[in-house]
Amino acid sequence: MTKDFVVQKVAGWTWAIDFSKLLLPVLGVLMLAAAGCQTYSVPPPDDSTNNAAEVLVLRESDVLKISFPGNPNLNTTQPIRRDGMISMPLVGEVKAAGKTPSELEKDLVDLYSTQLLSKEVTVEVQNSSFPVYVSGAVLHPGKVTADHPMTVLEAVMEAGGFDYTRADLKNVQVVRRLQGGTQNYKLNLQRVMNGEPGDQFYLKASDIIYVPEKFTWF
Repeated sequence: MTKDFVVQKVAGWTWAIDFSKLLLPVLGVLMLAAAGCQTYSVPPPDDSTNNAAEVLVLRESDVLKISFPGNPNLNTTQPIRRDGMISMPLVGEVKAAGKTPSELEKDLVDLYSTQLLSKEVTVEVQNSSFPVYVSGAVLHPGKVTADHPMTVLEAVMEAGGFDYTRADLKNVQVVRRLQGGTQNYKLNLQRVMNGEPGDQFYLKASDIIYVPEKFTWF
């Protein structure tokens, strides 16, 4: 049975180093180090969380353009106040914050049901200003102020775009603060950059986007 030895003479002594015995301890240390670098969200994201599209939710200070295709005289532009309400002609105060645009559309159809020629209302976010933060392998990391509903990819582009020499587009992370903790989302933006169809992940105020670097062996 043969083994790989390196014979080294140091300070008058001759040493025979058996690298086959050293290999397993070295690999063990590398595996432990790699395991220690793994991060998990709370709870760890499953397939329903990874790569899932975040639903756009209306928030205070959003400015809404509300259109009634069958009754254009009712068309209006309304800001969502701090109390989460908007003021609508004829029906008064309507709760908007915390709902999706489609949910608000349904509520308005119900409220105006006796006055509409066609049961159709459209809600469009005309202006929405909030900060998000982009870090990692992008050209200009830092704070990005969104003045409209913004996706992760749009925020990265606002930060100068990916540093393609370093960026790992398949494992982009979004860290979102929740009451009592944080929630992590992992997104594969390589698919979108390849022109493949995919859902849009909309950001919320103070979200942190982290673009990791590609893992390389030295």
